[in-house]
Amino acid sequence: MADERSTTFQAGQTGLVVKVPEAEPAVRAWRERLDPSAWAGVPAHVTVIFPFLDESRLGAPVHSALAGVLGSHEAFDLRFERSGRLPEALYLVPEPDTPVKRLTAAIVARWPEAPPYGGRFAEVVPHLTVAQNQADEVLEKVEADFAGRLPFTARVSSVELMVYDGAKFQERASFALRGR
Repeated sequence: MADERSTTFQAGQTGLVVKVPEAEPAVRAWRERLDPSAWAGVPAHVTVIFPFLDESRLGAPVHSALAGVLGSHEAFDLRFERSGRLPEALYLVPEPDTPVKRLTAAIVARWPEAPPYGGRFAEVVPHLTVAQNQADEVLEKVEADFAGRLPFTARVSSVELMVYDGAKFQERASFALRGR
């Protein structure tokens, strides 16, 4: 029998995320119950790109290129005032989302072989996932619970490189944005 917390992540998968520790008080308990990325060790975050390059490709040249690409972008603030839904997820909406979209576009321009979500979606919607694959009644309960803890603002001054080791995601590097 499969563990209900098993994930579809594969050892060696990587991703680039902006951590949002300010979200933890509002969503941590729900994410720990209802979000596979939380089960896999990823803190509250907004994804810049996932999956990125396989871990086997992450040598010094890639790290240097990431530092250059990401370091050319200004640090920014995100405000979280409301939730949104995708077909399989309940999430917090980061506003404005343009800075995250710019980071994603810059990574894709440099590494076109690593499209966001493997190219599965025509449009990428920046989001902070709270719950995935749940019934509407569950999502309504979750939304009602965290709504009273909004809004909050988060300062984004870096992008983290996360690597899945087969059990958990581990932070391997942090790349500063300008103005940190």
